[in-house]
Amino acid sequence: MRYLAIDLGDKRTGLAVGDDETGLATPAATLPVAPGPPLVDAILRMIREHETDTLVLGLPLNADGSEGPRAKLTRRFGVLLQDATDVPLHYQDERLTTWAADQRLAGTGRTHKQKKAARDAIAAAEILQDFLRARG
Repeated sequence: MRYLAIDLGDKRTGLAVGDDETGLATPAATLPVAPGPPLVDAILRMIREHETDTLVLGLPLNADGSEGPRAKLTRRFGVLLQDATDVPLHYQDERLTTWAADQRLAGTGRTHKQKKAARDAIAAAEILQDFLRARG
């Protein structure tokens, strides 16, 4: 099974791909698009390009595990995606994935601008890796 993970942001959205065979998640792209129909279209192109079987959308839960305004926005975007494709969609807790992405980028010698460009796709890879790990 092939997966496409999404780290939804206000200005940028990170994407990562992975599969059951390798059990690995790889950063794929950072799209400079806000949530809405243009982002849905871009994700649909990625679904076709990567022959995706399942979508994994990062869900920004609060520290206590509850859902706040950001999680509700993410779920609304998930509905937009589900209306546009028949590819199954799963939500994955994304707490600490941006922190983990920043840790992976620390000491890489990249400029701040380069790190910022890569952060969201790496966070999406962290989301997908967590999802794959949870599936066993």
